[in-house]
Amino acid sequence: MPEQTEYAGIAALTICETLLLAMNDYHLLPEHEVVGVLRDAAASHENAAGLGSNADMHRAVADMINQIIAGGNSVRRP
Repeated sequence: MPEQTEYAGIAALTICETLLLAMNDYHLLPEHEVVGVLRDAAASHENAAGLGSNADMHRAVADMINQIIAGGNSVRRP
């Protein structure tokens, strides 16, 4: 059974993704800015992975964010 922290992570991801979608839908951020936010988040984890502390976790998080970018999940595309 997943731990409480896993549930918190899933909830946080869902909330953030919904906020990014809403910001794009209401023209608060254009698509390239939404993607830029995600790229910055991935880069932060890629850089942290190079520091050695929890490197595997940081690589996995960066990979997950990059998959979101590739899949277009946080931007509604026709």
